Amino acid sequence: MAIHLKNNTNIKKINSCGQIIKQVQSILSAHVKPGISTWELDQIAEDYTVSKGFVPAFKGYQDFPSSICASINDEVVHGLPSKNRILNNGDIIGIDFGVFKDGFYADSAFTFPVGEVSDDVTKLLKVTEESLSRGIKNAKVGNMLYDISKSIQEHVESNGFSVVRTYVGHGIGRSLHEDPQIRNFVTEDENRDKSIKLVEGMVFAIEPMVNIGNHEVEVSNDNWTVVTKDGSLSAHFEHTIAITKKGPMLLTF
Repeated sequence: MAIHLKNNTNIKKINSCGQIIKQVQSILSAHVKPGISTWELDQIAEDYTVSKGFVPAFKGYQDFPSSICASINDEVVHGLPSKNRILNNGDIIGIDFGVFKDGFYADSAFTFPVGEVSDDVTKLLKVTEESLSRGIKNAKVGNMLYDISKSIQEHVESNGFSVVRTYVGHGIGRSLHEDPQIRNFVTEDENRDKSIKLVEGMVFAIEPMVNIGNHEVEVSNDNWTVVTKDGSLSAHFEHTIAITKKGPMLLTF
């Protein structure tokens, strides 16, 4: 495992990408309404990013065909935008988006309600976003990677939901996916003291994926979209953060 630390110049470049992601998410939030297609959302994100001189990071990455991942309802991650995927009232949509420029990447995700959603769905979104915040709060010098993972898992499971285990967060910088993996759970036999110690200059994409049902997922027939095995709804939130002496620095917010 090779963890690449970033200096202030590197972090500024990642933050520059992160601010474009923040702007795109704000724009998309105004367009996420019943009747719009996920293809339209993809085009909005791509057009804006390119107009600002940045590159959508996902398009072409491992042959992924689109600029955003658009995952609806029981789709966990990696959903493919399509003209035929129309949002309906009561849906939820997870939009994962990455940006590249000047040799560095940033990555972030939000799950949006479409129109009016049930109380259970509102709770799912709230708890998932809160779990991300708790993970970020623990991303500080002197803590262990274990502390991030455990804080996410504890908050999710104490609220009756489950953490996806097959897909995890990651380091990020010159590559979209770098070491280490940032899991959203710990196993019973894990030892905190044997985990990775957090130091200044680490940059992580922390991204809890949370299901209303159990944690099991599978890849659908399109070979991209990951869905819950039991058909339950899933939410996904993500931020790119840097670990600094003053605490975690959000680079996509």
